[in-house]
Amino acid sequence: MDTTSRPQGFIFDIDGTILRGHQALPGAAETIGELRRRGHPLVFVSNALEMPDEQAARLAIAGVSIAPEEIITAPQMLIDYLTRHMPGATLYVISDPPLKENLGRTFIISDVPAEIEAVVVSCDHQFDFHKLNIGFQALRRGARFLAVNADPICPLPDGVIPDAGAIIGALEGCSKRKLELVCGKPSKMITEAALKWLDRTAQECIIVGDNPESDIDMGHQNGMKTILVLSGVTRPEDLSNISIRPDHILENINAISRLLNEISK
Repeated sequence: MDTTSRPQGFIFDIDGTILRGHQALPGAAETIGELRRRGHPLVFVSNALEMPDEQAARLAIAGVSIAPEEIITAPQMLIDYLTRHMPGATLYVISDPPLKENLGRTFIISDVPAEIEAVVVSCDHQFDFHKLNIGFQALRRGARFLAVNADPICPLPDGVIPDAGAIIGALEGCSKRKLELVCGKPSKMITEAALKWLDRTAQECIIVGDNPESDIDMGHQNGMKTILVLSGVTRPEDLSNISIRPDHILENINAISRLLNEISK
């Protein structure tokens, strides 16, 4: 890992890297504090449905102090995009409640296919044939096809569950439409927002996450150094099947300080 003339920026995933459920992972608060003391600018990115203030509150409960302005979420990126390109649009939202509630403050929410201008997808624990059919009918009528994230699985304290990627696959399969835009990791949209906050080029940054298909791919697409942690969706037995190889693999983020000490010698 090359060093730069100024402290490198760190882009941290949250779920599976800093938190598992509502609990902080080992060494999370201490590692973040140590990086701050070393002068590294930090930003935290998430494909979860909460907005930055909600994420900050969840982190605080777990004992991790991060300001809302240091957090960039995929729903935030989606709202910014829709505000610029589809102001006042009528949306069909296939998602757990937080996203629908946040979008409903600015946009019209409808389940009438002829009214729908964009189908928006994220993780939905209540996804069923009825929702699939509404999305299918809207896409057939020309609605845009957008997603907060496209992660295939989501980490939970006791394992993993299907995520938005499963719903996207179902809609693509029946409608023969391809997803147009992903607002979360590993999209350029969230990458550019993170780099702007850090005031660093991609080559001056390290991304740390548990998911090769979003976190590590985001780093590879943009020339960042990458650290994969085995505290979330990726298990040690998965490593032989990973096609996107990280620069470093750590058990959890508690090992980052030791890694930085080793490479600075």
